[in-house]
Amino acid sequence: MQKVPGKKKDHKVVAFTISTCGWCNKMKKLLQDMEVEYEYANIDLLSGEELEQVREELRKYNPRMSAPTLVVDDGKEVIIGFKEDEVRRCLGNEE
Repeated sequence: MQKVPGKKKDHKVVAFTISTCGWCNKMKKLLQDMEVEYEYANIDLLSGEELEQVREELRKYNPRMSAPTLVVDDGKEVIIGFKEDEVRRCLGNEE
């Protein structure tokens, strides 16, 4: 997992992405524009034990294992696909 610093740290935010996916990159840019601190894993760049751990984690929240998948507060909220309105509703109000 890679950590991206941000001013907004009220939620634990984890993004499961693919490095070449346009929608995944839009999701990461949106989080950065919103100044949300988050962690992400580019699934396609992982291998071995690390890949298996990330896949197991992703499967808990999204059995189809599609990307992007955004997990907020250990699954309290899960957003599958790039849904800007849902991300803003979920993460946009903290100070």
